Parts: sequence; structure tokens; C-alpha cells
Amino acid sequence: MLYRLDASQVANGVKNREFSAEEYIHQILERIEVVEPKVNALVTVNSKGAVEQARALDKKIRDGEAAGPLAGVAVSIKDNISTKGIRTTCASKMLDGYVPPYDATVVKRLQDAGAIVIGKANLDEFAMGSTTEFSRNGPTRNPWDISRVPGGSSGGSAASVAALECAISLGSDTGGSVRCPASFCSVVGLKPTYGLVSRYGLISYANSLEQVGPVGRTVADVAATLAAMAGQDDNDHTTAPGKPSYLVSKMPLRVGLVKEFVEDADPKVSKIVYSAYDTLEKEGCRCAEASMPSVQYALASYYTIAMAEASSNLARYDNVRYGFDMSPDGYEWNSYFAKSRSNFGEEVKRRIITGSYVLSSGYYGKYYLKAQQVRSLLRRELKSLFTQFDVLIGPTMPILPFPIGEKVDDPLKMYLVDVDTVVANLAGIPAISVPAGFSNNNLPIGLQFMADEFSEQTMFDAAYTFESVAKVQRSPDL
Repeated sequence: MLYRLDASQVANGVKNREFSAEEYIHQILERIEVVEPKVNALVTVNSKGAVEQARALDKKIRDGEAAGPLAGVAVSIKDNISTKGIRTTCASKMLDGYVPPYDATVVKRLQDAGAIVIGKANLDEFAMGSTTEFSRNGPTRNPWDISRVPGGSSGGSAASVAALECAISLGSDTGGSVRCPASFCSVVGLKPTYGLVSRYGLISYANSLEQVGPVGRTVADVAATLAAMAGQDDNDHTTAPGKPSYLVSKMPLRVGLVKEFVEDADPKVSKIVYSAYDTLEKEGCRCAEASMPSVQYALASYYTIAMAEASSNLARYDNVRYGFDMSPDGYEWNSYFAKSRSNFGEEVKRRIITGSYVLSSGYYGKYYLKAQQVRSLLRRELKSLFTQFDVLIGPTMPILPFPIGEKVDDPLKMYLVDVDTVVANLAGIPAISVPAGFSNNNLPIGLQFMADEFSEQTMFDAAYTFESVAKVQRSPDL
């Protein structure tokens, strides 16, 4: 069954002509037909386009031309990343039917590497959420237990990889939106260093926090995907110079377990994390406890900054240049604008209103500036820790995947699940979630690794050292 192969196996098989890209893509499309009604991971399936791309790649290989490092690999793309000719809606009525005239830089680079876009993945509306329940397309379901959430906001991305609908997916990570669903779905998910990957073509939510990140079934696949899409881009002046490459290997490193991350975690989660700590120690890593006192302020700082930036970024959506057609009767701008924007979902409206509030003249200094000060404090603490440790570890998520609907009516409880992931976004450092084990009732638990800026290679080595020994199952029975 070709759909079970990971990305490196697919690329090698296609390039060595053990099977054709078209054969593989047909199996992927058949798999999607079987499991998609159960998980609802994809918003759009690019059936015709994927088969055409596969045939073109097969011809290229038959003609003796060089194929890229991701030759034939099926990739799903989060529906807030622009894809030329394929609708991109952010799971929102406000972008109903929008079809971009261009590809995001990351999409173009993956296609240049030989990857094939199989479809667009479901998400929380405008990437605002931690469960993929806030989607116009309905909730995505966790492939390990379809009564539970897959995490968010890139829930469709992680679920599509876990359910074997593709080998790789692209998500976006603003406060944990790649790593949270990677943990909940038992796959590997990466948030790169801010500036390593172009954001051109990513529909913005919070510019200073978000990064596009890959999801895969192995650390090596995620590293190969990052190498294909990373590097400087003239269309995004926040990108850093250079074009990195990565080769993962086992490496004994200095590992710090952040005690604040495990102290308040579910005991089932903490047990798995301490077991992972022991595993790394047995593999020759020098492990010790680390402390980040300012973590207690991270969540409040993150949501203040993220909501402020969201209120600014989403001001452009007025249903005039794109969106649904309301056919106004008796046009008057203010009433039309207000009526149009009432079609945002409840969570998006909540964040716009809160963001506008913290940016207002009476509260800017009290909330927004203080949040930025906390951000600076976190960065200084992390810089100090990375002089003592190569990587920091802890649980990706402090709790297990929970039932759909359990937290949807309580925003504060929902926001609290991001407590361990927002630190990396505030500091702009890389972080990766790797499957670490399962609870007694077979629910996935992820281990998070963080490293200093542009130290992805070190982080990959640490994550691979753990992965190669832990050998955690990554595919549920569906």
C-alpha cells in the first residue's frame, strides 16, 4: 500500500522507478475517499491537478531529467496558504470562493522540489483556535479517536498526515498551531525560527509571531521539507539570508527539562515526558532540570500581542474586493461594512474586539506595551538557558486530546492549552513536537524540543535521537 510510505520512501521509490508518481497519487486519492468522511481533514481535494502533476513528473523521470528531493510526495496545504488556481478560504465565509492568482513561496518551492499538492487542509477560521472546531467547514476529527479534537489551528494538516491522506502537510504556527495538532495526532510538527521561511502568500493573522511549518511522520521528512522551502525570499523582507540544508543524525547533547512545563501538566502527560527524559539520558545526553520563571506571564503576553495584530490584519476584510455577495439594497458604507463583518465567526470576532481594545489609547500602555516587555524578558531568559543547554524539552500540550465541544464555550480554558507552545513564538525560536507515547486509553502525547535561533540542525539531531529509540507508532486504524 503506497499511501503508507513516508516522504523519503515515496521520493526514493519514484526516482528509482519502483513505482510511478501517478500510481502513488491514485492510491492517495482512494485513501482520501475512504477516510475523509470520518476525519474531515481536507477542505478541497485537488484530484485532477494532482494526477496531472504526477504524470508530468513521471514523464520528466522517463526522459532522464533530474527529479527533486520530494519527487512525487503528496502534500496537503493549510487553507490559509495561497495556492494558484485552488480556492483558499481560511475556513471563513469572508473568503468564500476566493481563488488566488499566485502560489505562496513555500508552495512554489515544494512543487519545484517535486512535491504534489493533493488538497487544502481544514483549520480554525483564519487560524484562530486550538481545536479546528472554529471552521466554516465543520470540525476536523482526531484520527485516533474521532470523538475528540485533533488540535489546532492546523488540525486538518496534522489529521491528514496521521490518517495517511498525504505524507507531508504545511501548516502555520502562530502560538502552537502546528505543534498542538502534531502532538494530539501523533505526528511530527515544526515551527521554524522566525525569518527562516517566507511568509509570502500566507494570509496574515499575527505578523510578528507566525511561521509556516511542515508536518510529517518522521523527523527526517520534516527536515527535508524545511530544507526545500526555507531560505531568503525577495517577496518577504523578514527572511534571513542563506539557503539551509539538514542531515539528521543521533547526537548526545545537553538537554534541559523546563520544570514549569511539567509541573502543571496532566500526570499522564508528565509521566511520558519524564520517560522521554530518561530515554535521552540513556542515549548519552547530559540532562538536567531548567527553569523559566517568566513562563507564567507568557500566555497573557502572547494573546495580547496576537489579538492586537489580528485586529489590524483583519481590518482589510470588507466583502468588497472578495468574499460572498450580499447584494446590498440601498448601499451605505458604514452599515454595509458592519453587516459584512458580522459574518466572521464568533472566535474571530472575539479576537478582533479584544485586539482593538488593547490597542486603544487608554489601554495601549497598560496591556500591549507590557506584553512586549514580557516578550523581551522571555527572550533574555532563553538566551541565558541556551548557554547551558543545546535544547530545552517539555510536553507539547499539557493535556490529552479532549472531546469535541468540551471547551468550545469557554475561551479561557481553550487559551490555556497553549501555555507550553507560545514561548517559542514570542521568542522567535524553533520548536518541534515529536510523538512521545500514549495514555492508557491510547491518546497521543507529544514531546516538544526548543533550540536557539537558527539552530534547527541541533534540534533535529536531538529530536531524531529520541525518535530513533522511542519508535512511537504514528498511524491509527481507520
